[in-house]
Amino acid sequence: MAKLSDLLPAEDLLQLSGLPLFARTVMEGFSTGLHASPNKGASVEFRQHRPYVQGDEIKRLDWKIFGRSDRFYIREYDEETNLRATLLLDASGSMNYQGSKGVKKFEHARKLAAALAYVLTGQQDAVGLVTFDSKVREFIPCRTKTSHLHNVLETLLKTEPGAETSLAAVLQNLASRIKKRGLLMLMTDGFDDVGELLQAIGVLRKRGHEIIVFQIWDRDELEFPFSRWARFENLENFEDFQMLDPAAIRQRYLQALEQFRSALTEGLSKHQVDLVPIVTDEPLAHAVKSYLALRMRR
Repeated sequence: MAKLSDLLPAEDLLQLSGLPLFARTVMEGFSTGLHASPNKGASVEFRQHRPYVQGDEIKRLDWKIFGRSDRFYIREYDEETNLRATLLLDASGSMNYQGSKGVKKFEHARKLAAALAYVLTGQQDAVGLVTFDSKVREFIPCRTKTSHLHNVLETLLKTEPGAETSLAAVLQNLASRIKKRGLLMLMTDGFDDVGELLQAIGVLRKRGHEIIVFQIWDRDELEFPFSRWARFENLENFEDFQMLDPAAIRQRYLQALEQFRSALTEGLSKHQVDLVPIVTDEPLAHAVKSYLALRMRR
């Protein structure tokens, strides 16, 4: 069974223990004292049925409905509609980059997902996980049980970066799959058409989701420190490569990078989405604590 220590060192767990992560927008369900809710009071009464999805507990199946319809449905209760926080982990090829100073971007993002799952589970919120590249690879629904955290961790451990990505298309798909509004935490480098990405973010925001984008960077990508002729490969298509003189393209690269970051920052701000830069050579627990402290002050 997967353990937190498989992904996070003991010192990180100690620093993250007890940290609160508050939802800023109104969430569906009852209030646990941490999050705003559109409903009054807490109840354990039956709320609704929904179709069974992989990862649901078998004991919650309604066998009477199965007997009548030959289809699996899950019983949901009001007490299960607490804050729903879904971790969206980009497992595309570009996340496989590793420079000379940090770890692979995907490895850092995977640890960040584990850290956030730990914080949320600690405050008894429901946590889910989606991994994706050009399409959704794993979809684990939100649950509150401690045992569910192990399922999330096991999925994180077995996931490896794939090939091409289609970030905007994946988010559009998730807008129809994640029915109840909640907190979506996206861990990605954001390498996609900015206009299409912002359009997909807008759809999720209109459906009532709060979104935090943790943008994962390697220091090389930010500073472009290369000096010698080198082979630059497309990590999502290894047949696509060029031999280049870094000195000849450095200025153009940095200008394009600044335009990309500015457009994404401005667009997400208009949608009231937090953008949190995470660099792989910086301590993970420190980055999480700094952001949560800023969020608290707001």
